[in-house]
Amino acid sequence: MSKRCALTGKGPRSGNNVSHAKNRSKRWFKPNLQKKKVTINGVTKRVWISTRALRTLDKQD
Repeated sequence: MSKRCALTGKGPRSGNNVSHAKNRSKRWFKPNLQKKKVTINGVTKRVWISTRALRTLDKQD
């Protein structure tokens, strides 16, 4: 699975888990990607798309 949105280019970002004692360990924030059929430039494709971009597409219809 590609970890990048086909429309917005959103991808994973790195950060830290922070415990109550302020200990830090590395972690990843992954985008919420869903596989959907989307029409781009008149061509229908199945692509990985972020849920935020999906909501924006629904508003435009």
